[in-house]
Amino acid sequence: MGASARDRAKDQAPTGRETISLPIEGMTCASCVGRVEAALAKVAGVGSVSVNLATERADIRPSGPVDRMALIQAVEKVGYDVPAGTIELAVEGMTCASCVGRVERALKEVPGVAEAVVNLATERATVRGVADIGRLVAAIGKAGYEARPIETGIQDHAGAAEKKDAEAARLKRDLILATVLALPVFILEMGTHLLPWMHEAVAATLGVQNSRYLQFILTTLVLAIPGIRFYRKGFPALARLAPDMNSLVAVGTSAAYAYSLVATFAPGLLPAGTVNVYYEAAAVIVALILLGRFLEARAKGRTSEAIKRLVGLQARVAHVAREGRFVDIPADEVAPGDVVEVRPGERAPVDGEVIAGRSFVDESMITGEPIPVEKTAGSAVVGGTVNQTGAFTLRATAVGGQTILAQIIRLVEQAQGSKLPIQAVVDKVTLWFVPAVMIAAALTFLVWLVFGPPPALTFALVNAVAVLIIACPCAMGLATPTSIMVSTGRGAELGMLFRKGEALQLLRDARVVAVDKTGTLTEGRPALTDLETAGGFERARVLALIAAVESRSEHPIARAIVEAAGREGLALPALDAFESVTGMGVRATADGRRVEVGADRYMRSLGLDVAVFAASAERLGGEGKSPLYAAVDGRLAAIVAVADPIKPGTPAAIAALHGLGLKVAMITGDNARTARAIAGQLGIDEVAAEVLPAGKVEAVRRLKAAHGRIAYVGDGINDAPALAEADVGLAIGTGTDIAVDSADVVLMSGDLRGVPNAIALSKATIGNIHQNLFWAFAYNAALIPVAAGALYPAYGILLSPIFAAGAMALSSVFVLGNALRLRRFRPPLAVGAHTA
Repeated sequence: MGASARDRAKDQAPTGRETISLPIEGMTCASCVGRVEAALAKVAGVGSVSVNLATERADIRPSGPVDRMALIQAVEKVGYDVPAGTIELAVEGMTCASCVGRVERALKEVPGVAEAVVNLATERATVRGVADIGRLVAAIGKAGYEARPIETGIQDHAGAAEKKDAEAARLKRDLILATVLALPVFILEMGTHLLPWMHEAVAATLGVQNSRYLQFILTTLVLAIPGIRFYRKGFPALARLAPDMNSLVAVGTSAAYAYSLVATFAPGLLPAGTVNVYYEAAAVIVALILLGRFLEARAKGRTSEAIKRLVGLQARVAHVAREGRFVDIPADEVAPGDVVEVRPGERAPVDGEVIAGRSFVDESMITGEPIPVEKTAGSAVVGGTVNQTGAFTLRATAVGGQTILAQIIRLVEQAQGSKLPIQAVVDKVTLWFVPAVMIAAALTFLVWLVFGPPPALTFALVNAVAVLIIACPCAMGLATPTSIMVSTGRGAELGMLFRKGEALQLLRDARVVAVDKTGTLTEGRPALTDLETAGGFERARVLALIAAVESRSEHPIARAIVEAAGREGLALPALDAFESVTGMGVRATADGRRVEVGADRYMRSLGLDVAVFAASAERLGGEGKSPLYAAVDGRLAAIVAVADPIKPGTPAAIAALHGLGLKVAMITGDNARTARAIAGQLGIDEVAAEVLPAGKVEAVRRLKAAHGRIAYVGDGINDAPALAEADVGLAIGTGTDIAVDSADVVLMSGDLRGVPNAIALSKATIGNIHQNLFWAFAYNAALIPVAAGALYPAYGILLSPIFAAGAMALSSVFVLGNALRLRRFRPPLAVGAHTA
């Protein structure tokens, strides 16, 4: 690690003078506060302590160096807890899967770390525990890498993107320089071997020795300028007995270069027949690996495009009320409670509530629904959504890292940074992969030196270098995380937020999908579904009379009828003499006409025959609806049904789940008759009706025992226990309710069609990961023996180190390219144009 990294680690370590804040759990009264303060005050280096019961925090001002773990132990000793937090760190300098293993191991050795997960594709470490950030950064620095804490705000992404762009620019510059310098070396050396006339031309003009001097100069420039990155990282890693990808390149090219130096300047030291130079191998290997790194950097940039697009939705400027007028300030400086103006065509800079004005807002980036939503006073507005033609002002309710958009980005990042169960085996293999390759290269050298044909030393060197160069732990390290990055980003674009990356693997294995009825299969609120009038009555007039009578009632069915009349633009007539008839219905005089509304028994008590509507009543009963009747001026006027209507996308979703070979079960608290009717309409396989919220967990367990892995779909509130009990919990979101703690996946559109889409994405992702892992392991398993010369005894085939470098460079690019195919994933069911 360079001096700058060490200095940065020191800067971020506790200085002994900064205030230290600790969250404290378990305090219930002022006595608890006193005990915690007394315990913390006894810790060496503590100057003053302030414990706040309301915020459940302790603020410690040190008088000297303070051990954070000593503070935590002091709190725990008196019976309280310091809860584990999560810290995100950006880690620079990782190049392969071996690096990931070493950073994880270094972090886990820090006192107070409960869990550490490092992701090569995102170049991030996620640490859970109570450890100090400075110690974490220092531990990574000691392992040979650089780290910095990541801010939670959206603005941090711009800096991260700039750093990646700068690194890609440096790689491009170094690649061009290495290519320009290595090409003459390759032509001079390989051309003279392959083309006799060229050998004669070089011998007659430059001379063989002068050709070697020129190759020496050009190769030295390649290794010293564009190739220096491999030696600065590779040799220190080797010295720590923790070799990585850079170590393989450094040792391989150095061996070829050193051998060539001896052949050029002290040929007498080499056995007869072995005086050959391999400058072209060292130079071209560096150029090819830089090519691979450059293509890899570009591909990595494309894997995170979904995050970039989400970040791009954030408005940069906000029009905020200050001293009676609106002034422009950066969006990240808006504070909760600020009044913000949103003009036509602009994005809302923060989350807020409309206090004046009216407009339609495009919320497709949140819900996936392409139809703009009307916003009036009191409506909630999500930051990043696009205002259409009107203008309005809002009061900021959430800003910065607390906005819905920031939460979505954070959820996507968490999913991208997580590890699937399948990755555990890969990690164990790759941690020891590079040392194993170095041992294999050493054995190759010795075997060829002892048993190889003359010139044995030449064969030994070339094959050992080929083994070092062809090994590609990068492909193994990138196989899983790149696929997760691309698929979770694509999922976010389609309105599917994977809160946990593991859900991608578990969802693919689901055998049964259990769904809650209310709010999931149905709209979640009663609506007028049927109104059929008797002869001589006009529908609109009858609906207006019924709604007028029902407007005096607070019953959900009554409200649904009144809302239906309102949607149809009907004016409700004046009402008097309203009366509720217990167990029967209601009656009143509306616009001078007597109106009675109630069940069939009420109509019969009035002497009216409902047989005229017998067929309709039977049909409605079969659909699980309970019909009501209306009489006007003593005549039977209409049959009415109010029910929780099935969402438009539900039938297609159920059919798609069946198409995927899954069983569908419905778990509901509704009565069995209604539940069976809805299940019959939709083709649902199993029904658990009249289930209380606590009983849903038991229902999930029964289904799991009968069918295997289960995915449960609910609204994320009443269904929280069932969501947690299922192997995978999917919450039907409302567009703003995305932080559902119990769910593994949040479907922001509120549409059940998102479930088969999420399962299809899961299957595509795991298939893609299997392809990547097969390639990564098969590549190394097949080509390392070939590079060692396994085919030479039977076929006389040897692999040049140059071809080995090309194969290694392309191996990582293949894995990344294959993962990027997931960007073209098309969901089986269209839910809405959810694009960033």
